[in-house]
Amino acid sequence: MKDYQDFGIEVPSGRASGHVKVFCPQCHSRRTNKKDRSLSVDLDHGVWKCHYCGWKGTLNVGRRSLSPVRKTYRRPRPQNATAALSDATLQWFASRGISRATLEMAKITEGEHFMPQLGSNQNTIQFNFYLDNELINVKYRTLAKDFALESGAELIPYNIDAITAQRECIITEGEMDCLSFLEVGRKNCISVPNGASRNLSYLDDFIDGWFEDKTTIYIAVDTDAKGLELREELIRRFGSERCRVVTYGEGCKDANEHLMKYGRESLLECLAGAAEIKVEGVFTLTDFEESLDALYLSGMNQGVTIGHPNFDTLCSFETKRLAVITGVPGSGKSEFLDEIAERLNIRYDWRFAFFSPENAPLEYHAGKLIEKLTGKAFSVNTLTRAEFDQAKTHIRQNFFFINPGEDFSVDTILSKARYLIRRYGIKALVIDPFNRLDIDTAGNKETDAVRDILKRLISFAQQNDVLIFVMAHPTKLRSDKGAVQPPTLYDIAGSAHFYNMADYGIVVHRDTSNEVVEIRVCKVRFKHLGTRGVAKMRYNMINGRYAPYTDQPLPWDNNSHLPPIDYNNTNNTQSLFHPAEVAREKRYHWDL
Repeated sequence: MKDYQDFGIEVPSGRASGHVKVFCPQCHSRRTNKKDRSLSVDLDHGVWKCHYCGWKGTLNVGRRSLSPVRKTYRRPRPQNATAALSDATLQWFASRGISRATLEMAKITEGEHFMPQLGSNQNTIQFNFYLDNELINVKYRTLAKDFALESGAELIPYNIDAITAQRECIITEGEMDCLSFLEVGRKNCISVPNGASRNLSYLDDFIDGWFEDKTTIYIAVDTDAKGLELREELIRRFGSERCRVVTYGEGCKDANEHLMKYGRESLLECLAGAAEIKVEGVFTLTDFEESLDALYLSGMNQGVTIGHPNFDTLCSFETKRLAVITGVPGSGKSEFLDEIAERLNIRYDWRFAFFSPENAPLEYHAGKLIEKLTGKAFSVNTLTRAEFDQAKTHIRQNFFFINPGEDFSVDTILSKARYLIRRYGIKALVIDPFNRLDIDTAGNKETDAVRDILKRLISFAQQNDVLIFVMAHPTKLRSDKGAVQPPTLYDIAGSAHFYNMADYGIVVHRDTSNEVVEIRVCKVRFKHLGTRGVAKMRYNMINGRYAPYTDQPLPWDNNSHLPPIDYNNTNNTQSLFHPAEVAREKRYHWDL
């Protein structure tokens, strides 16, 4: 079977799915712009097309043989782009400052569509989502502000074709804001497809081909509380060094409001005055005033929780923090770390990266995660093939493993984590254990070297909006009358800095006399995130899960945390989707 190289196409190493942009072997040698990756390659279907010379082709292989775990999407029926928009629709757009010429350029259409909110067909404005000039998705809007996306279609950025080979791009929160920038002549503008959601998983297939060549990315989202959250996540994914933040002045929260109130020249001035992101240095309240206002209005809320009530009352997690976990050998601290990771992933879509050399080989670690996901022992005798494949799909999309050979320096680990943030949007990094990092003590005391590494980790967490978990071994075991006592964070080998610098301090201790596992929360830096205390747990030997300990133990949770498999339609990868993706469809926040 032919490969891409047989056609002169150089696909990035390690990529086997999604979309990539590469140099076109047919026209690149005669192009003036040598940086333009004009060839779009759909790795799932084995097809490609050059947007410059028009060369296209296929490997003539099916989706399943290329990537058997990728979801198949429904393609909407192409709309009649030449059909005239009604006078009422043109008038409505005109009232929002959008001309007919812009609507035609953006291929806006109009027609009937079934709106589930109303239970009937309605006349709708249709925002058509194209990729390489192929219709991928449609967002439907009634003038009464009801919305729907094409059922079963792929989620992609709106107007994504417009930023190909552009050195700059603008990102808005909605299609109307995108049209506003098109109206003032800035065609290199896209919109997120799902409003102010922090879940940007749809970007995964576009980071390498559409954004890696951008020198400047204007973040032009709404300035309300939800918009600020989206802004932070976009900056985290694209990197603060090339992002600029667009604001719209008093009384305007988005681009379309500003266009209507102040006109096109004023909107262009907002873009020209976009502020660079301050990564380090001196700040005034003006630099974070919008975030302060949002915090004042919404309050200091509890962080994310793992779903065990006795632990959740003591500890909730948020990003930009460092969590230190310790315990004597055999206490189950690594298992509890995996429990935290699996439950935060299932509950909140958090993606995790593991540097965990003591869990080597990697397939052993993946096997333990599969047990926690499925609720079954990792064995061909207990897991069906469909359950195994479903769990592998989920791990492939949500858990990543850093294994840099022999270089275990903190620089190497953090560089790999930074790549995973940009590429996949991971929210947490696990370092298990700390003593497997290469620690350079040349010319320094060990305590100073530990302090410096912890400072690096904290700085990385804050700059990249991730939560970092560090598992660290105690230096010695304490006993009382022959019974091993739970350590404290001050007992960790190397330095008392583990307690002093951590935002969270957790000790996992197993009482072998009654097989109760004590999760001791020894430190939570901020009171709205938790308090000191002990949560008693039982450990399930079958699947590695924990459960709250009670005087009368409840039945074990051996149910799968993944959605039910449709055994009548095993080729339908829709049934393998994470339940949070379904929930996210219901949480879309559109403000047009």
